[in-house]
Amino acid sequence: MAKNIIPNVNYFLVGLGIGSAVGMLFAPKSGEKTREYLAEKASEGNEYARKKARELKDRAEDAVGRGQETIAQTKEQLAAAIDAGRKSYSREKSKALVS
Repeated sequence: MAKNIIPNVNYFLVGLGIGSAVGMLFAPKSGEKTREYLAEKASEGNEYARKKARELKDRAEDAVGRGQETIAQTKEQLAAAIDAGRKSYSREKSKALVS
């Protein structure tokens, strides 16, 4: 089994070497220009990632704020329902005692 892998690795390495050589021969830009281009693209990618992270943070903060508002409203509604229930209980209890 290992004997079959070694020739495949050799073919891969030869292909990699040939591909690299052909790439260097037909590269449209010099090495310095290519490095500048790659550095520029890396910088653009970094800025894009930061922008998306800020957007995600803003959306998360908005979602948390909406969640807090919903919880506050639900809490108020629940408190009002409990208060109404207590008043109703007290009324019915008073009616039962009078009867």
